[in-house]
Amino acid sequence: MSKISKILVPIDGSSNSFRGLNMAITIAKEMNASITIMHSMYEPPRSEFKRAGSMSVEQKNEMQKFIQKAQETLEKSGLKYTTKMAYGNIGYNIIRLAHTKSKKFDMIVIGSRGRGAVKGMFFGSISNYVMHSSKLPVLVVK
Repeated sequence: MSKISKILVPIDGSSNSFRGLNMAITIAKEMNASITIMHSMYEPPRSEFKRAGSMSVEQKNEMQKFIQKAQETLEKSGLKYTTKMAYGNIGYNIIRLAHTKSKKFDMIVIGSRGRGAVKGMFFGSISNYVMHSSKLPVLVVK
């Protein structure tokens, strides 16, 4: 097994994303690795008639709550970590950050909501997209 020194963990506030974070913490402790937690917020395409991607105050507050929860979890673990935010296409943002040459991530650990094949076909699946688009190893946690 090659050395793992940097792990990317996308979080969305779901219990499965926090299970993914906990798995990443376990791996990071074994490998003496650092973790980057990432949250990407969907932002609809811009239009001449609508403001682009404005988030409500409630959405921002909710997002801050689960980012803070993730940071508290990482603080307790004693691991080095960083936080990244992105807006736009969620799956694309995860892959773009994961493959940024200057970041040099070794793996992605992502929680899956487990919608199943039929719902996944209609609604898409971020974890499925990441798993099939990444050149890095991806661990999907259910």
